[in-house]
Amino acid sequence: MPASVLSSPMASIGVPTEIKADELRVALTPDGIRELVIQGLEIRVQAGAGTGAGIGDEAFAAAGAKIVSREEAWAAHLVVKVKEPQEEEFELLREDMVLFTYLHLAAYPKVGEALINAGTTGIGYETVQMENGSLPLLAPMSEIAGRLAAQVGAHLLERPHGGSGVLIGGCTGVRPARVIVLGAGTVGWNAARLAAAMDAEVMLLDRSPERLRNLESDRRGRLTSVVSSRGLLERLIPTTDLLIGAVLTPGGRAPTLVDEQMVKQMKPNSVIVDVAIDQGGCVATSVETTHTDPTVTIHGVQHYAVGNMPGAVPFTSTEALVSVTLPYILGIAGRGLEEAVTERPELLSGLNTVRGSVCHPGVAKALDIAPRHPMACLR
Repeated sequence: MPASVLSSPMASIGVPTEIKADELRVALTPDGIRELVIQGLEIRVQAGAGTGAGIGDEAFAAAGAKIVSREEAWAAHLVVKVKEPQEEEFELLREDMVLFTYLHLAAYPKVGEALINAGTTGIGYETVQMENGSLPLLAPMSEIAGRLAAQVGAHLLERPHGGSGVLIGGCTGVRPARVIVLGAGTVGWNAARLAAAMDAEVMLLDRSPERLRNLESDRRGRLTSVVSSRGLLERLIPTTDLLIGAVLTPGGRAPTLVDEQMVKQMKPNSVIVDVAIDQGGCVATSVETTHTDPTVTIHGVQHYAVGNMPGAVPFTSTEALVSVTLPYILGIAGRGLEEAVTERPELLSGLNTVRGSVCHPGVAKALDIAPRHPMACLR
């Protein structure tokens, strides 16, 4: 990529229509566009990009955006999206552009190859990481996905939807469902808290006693936090009605915590919701599904592993996403990437690919490619 594209402000921002199956979110809202236009930036929104989220072209135009074709949106200096490019979009990748979106390259290595081959600078929302380890651009989607996991799990436990016929909260004199949540991050905590609010018997497992201790003051209902181990999983999983996988390895592939033998030991018609599927999944038998066809039954257990869960609530998800990405979009486009990473150092960890190099160690490990330091990539 020419150095000027990385070091100079970017005159145009493109917002393509998402084409991943059942993905209805959009990367910018009219209010977000208005903020960018005030700063003198040209915003190109592909016609129909906001339809799924309930935002019409006229609202974008009123905010100052240009309504354009797919090719014109992708021709911008900075392209902002929600999900990783799909194969039919690979031909639109190029060296003189910056792509800012959820990439999850460990789960989608073909996307990584395409970015590398095109020389595209790819910044992954999910790997932008603060000094304290928090993931500011992943957090709102993780919160939504966690809450959806509990809702979806409760729904799938109902007999007409293939479940065992257990009401998640039980009733007077009848035990509630047992829900096991793997991982006490943002996804896991939100899933566990909502399941407990529905009166389920919830066990939240994590390998970090410190993380569990920090959450203890907010614990509600029938929710127990437990330090995870292989032996504990082997004992608990056969008793579980709903298993929610919520582990996270920033930039890397999720660890497989539940092997196929464990799945075979689960109750007939029990449910697995593997939220980690966009990192490859934490259950050995999980395969990615879609909102249109969300479940597969393997060894008598329903598996729900939709790779874009927040896409089920596109209005809420779009508003939540733009609320955290907008300052970064403004910084990258308004001042150039080199200056933006100086002002916001957490953006360095967001750099996944630059000029054919991989700049994130977790991504590099997943793709089996030697990484380069992010600053070396930019120079």
